[in-house]
Amino acid sequence: MIVAPQPEAVEAGEAILRAGGNALDAVLACALAQGVVDPMMCGIGGLGVLHVLDPRTGEQVILDGLSAAPKACREDMWADRYLGECPDGFGYVVRDHVNEIGHRAVTTPGILRVFGMAHERFGRAEWSSLFAPAIGFAEQGWLVRPHVATMFHLDEKAYGRLSYAAKLGFTEDGRRIYMGADGAPKRLGQTIHNPDLAETLRLVAREGAETFYTGALSRRILADMQAQDGLLSAEDLRDFMPQWRQPLRVDYRGHGIAVPPPPAGGIVIAEMLRILERFDLVSLGHNAPEYIRVVSEAMRTSMRDKDRHIGDPDFIPPPIEMLLSDSYAEACAAGIRAGEKVSLPRLGADAKHTTTVSCVDADGMVVTLTHTLGLPSGVIPPGTGFMLNGGMNNYDPRPGRAGSIAPGKRRFSTMAPTIVFDGEKPVATLGAPGGAWIGVAILQVLLNVIDWGMTMQEAVMAPRFSSTSDAIDISNRIPRSVQKAVEGMGYEVRRNPTSYPFAAVHGITMWDGAIEGGADPQRDGYAAGV
Repeated sequence: MIVAPQPEAVEAGEAILRAGGNALDAVLACALAQGVVDPMMCGIGGLGVLHVLDPRTGEQVILDGLSAAPKACREDMWADRYLGECPDGFGYVVRDHVNEIGHRAVTTPGILRVFGMAHERFGRAEWSSLFAPAIGFAEQGWLVRPHVATMFHLDEKAYGRLSYAAKLGFTEDGRRIYMGADGAPKRLGQTIHNPDLAETLRLVAREGAETFYTGALSRRILADMQAQDGLLSAEDLRDFMPQWRQPLRVDYRGHGIAVPPPPAGGIVIAEMLRILERFDLVSLGHNAPEYIRVVSEAMRTSMRDKDRHIGDPDFIPPPIEMLLSDSYAEACAAGIRAGEKVSLPRLGADAKHTTTVSCVDADGMVVTLTHTLGLPSGVIPPGTGFMLNGGMNNYDPRPGRAGSIAPGKRRFSTMAPTIVFDGEKPVATLGAPGGAWIGVAILQVLLNVIDWGMTMQEAVMAPRFSSTSDAIDISNRIPRSVQKAVEGMGYEVRRNPTSYPFAAVHGITMWDGAIEGGADPQRDGYAAGV
């Protein structure tokens, strides 16, 4: 089974499974197709985190492809341009938006080397075969779906960021591929063709991922960077290497929860679970006022600790043992029982514009991937058809801070592709796009499955809430009577107008050998069984 937010990408992965590929092959084919049909969410110019369990060898590994600041960066290079943090916490505002749009906004992309390294170690199908579906969509065209249309026409001026139309139209190639005759982004139901991207994917299929880092494709990227005063260099591309890491694993109600370690976001989920295991959540009632209070305080606690302690482990060693210890979890739980409120001013976090895919194959291999462009930079190297990430937006322009700019530094990411175990047997896998909401959304789906016994589809559809600031945000499907009761506890509660907010979790359960998938209705995808 494979599940993802884009129907075309699910088709791509399903086709690979039917042709005899394994779960890793299917996820890569799906991800390559996602880069075509969700071009502001992800692509070969982006970054991501891959989580693999291979039953043949018993290996379980994380491949961290989170991007790094170019070596030409300096901590104070935008200090005099700093205007403030984005009001929603997703990045920083600097004068002229140079950290968000254009060639100086680009960090070293890691995702394609992730794909190449993972395929070399775990793949079964031919590398070139994984590209065929994505090439087909790029060449033959694909329809603008509801979520894509929403993103294309998104204006983020209220948050201190540029509109997506500005990104789509930043280059001549972008205007040709994505804009209509009226100068606006293409609309729902219109078709997008991208023959340049089809040719780029053929090049990568033929020459391998290294063409992006040291070969013909790298030279095209670098020529554009040099012509436009970009920061990215040949040395950045050549030297960037994704990191193999061991997952963090914590126990929750007799299940093992495996998540990626820093600088990815699994530590947030792990800490929340350690705290919440000390409460009888079912006795509180699902999404009842006291349930929302307790879970929200666990959310705030883990977010506070992330902000204080977690960054690139090569720059800031994280105190993981302390944060996940019994004594610390009990102390945090005691504070919640006593009615203490954690203060959580606005936090910096990932952009909300990310995507995910999870797959389980017939041999029991489990693979889950979350990848993104961060904030897309708008930069399409001429003739290549793909957009580069705008990851520099997520570094703090103020010197002397945990998230400050530094050459080679990887930023913290909330991405947390997760695998759940019963003993040593995998029983679920899930992931989500959604910025600062990723951890709190995955947490609630885990609670829904483990504590409440929901199916994966029920779990991803159930109303969610979020407390990643001093307020509690709730889905429009949580009753107003509950809202009033939570407000009566002294909390600010903000009602989200949408029915399915706060990240978009997609996952699969494998209880007793029966495979069931769940796709969050806020996106356009589905789960396909083979």
